[in-house]
Amino acid sequence: MKHSVIPVAGEAPEPSTLAATAELGLSEFRAIAAIMQEEARIHLVESKMTLVHSRLSRRLREHGLTRFADYVALVHNDPVEREAMVVALTTNHTHFFRENHHFDHLREKLLPALQGRARIGRPVRIWSAGCSSGEEVYSIAMCLAGDAQASAGWLRQGDVKLLATDIAPHVVDSVARGVYSAATVEPIPASYRSRWLKPEGDGYAVAEELRSLVTARVLNLFDPWPMRQKYDAIFCRNVMIYFDDVAKAELEARFVDMLAPGGFLYIGHSERLIGAAAGVMEPVGQTIYVKPGARND
Repeated sequence: MKHSVIPVAGEAPEPSTLAATAELGLSEFRAIAAIMQEEARIHLVESKMTLVHSRLSRRLREHGLTRFADYVALVHNDPVEREAMVVALTTNHTHFFRENHHFDHLREKLLPALQGRARIGRPVRIWSAGCSSGEEVYSIAMCLAGDAQASAGWLRQGDVKLLATDIAPHVVDSVARGVYSAATVEPIPASYRSRWLKPEGDGYAVAEELRSLVTARVLNLFDPWPMRQKYDAIFCRNVMIYFDDVAKAELEARFVDMLAPGGFLYIGHSERLIGAAAGVMEPVGQTIYVKPGARND
């Protein structure tokens, strides 16, 4: 993958141009892929070399580097830049009510049970793992709240908390802000938009009543998890496509452990359960699984 630039006679290329045209060799790519595997268990194949070059050229420019070999050396020695590289190579793509059948299931099958738990003083916990910029967790919140003040009453009276986690700090900040462009909020059903979104600048802000339900945190899914309470539902959708089978099996087994009996796991349309999780969880819909058993709390 070679790029070339011909400077005007007598002129040196700008540093930014040099960084953008730096060659990413196979050895440098493999070194970067090994770091991504070690740090985030993200599996980079050689067909992703163009993507890696594109996303990391900016990092080279910021450090005044003109060779990927020098950048790899920097990443090996600088934990801050190593974290920045992982974030730069993490894909953050989502939208409101993506894979809408999951939200239909949430409303129709899970919501009545959650309302029942809340009425008797039991905690309700849902986790959006790999939350990106928050469209998923706020889609969940709108399903729980309904489209009227009265339908959200159980949330105000109960112990209901939604956790949103992602490895990338900048998208976690977006979740906490809860502000989205006009184009971004278009997939939200009109009744939810009118009830839970308020105009802000050129876009819309999620109402404080819903934002107060959500805790947004930076979390590497392969680090130790600080959570201790079991979850009624975990959404981890279109995240595991970036991991190899060993990492997928490990992560799915950990999700199963974090679910309460009767809890649901929602995964992406092209994902599947493997390993120990596949032997425990029962399919109940398209990429929807339930953990067998009844809650005793």
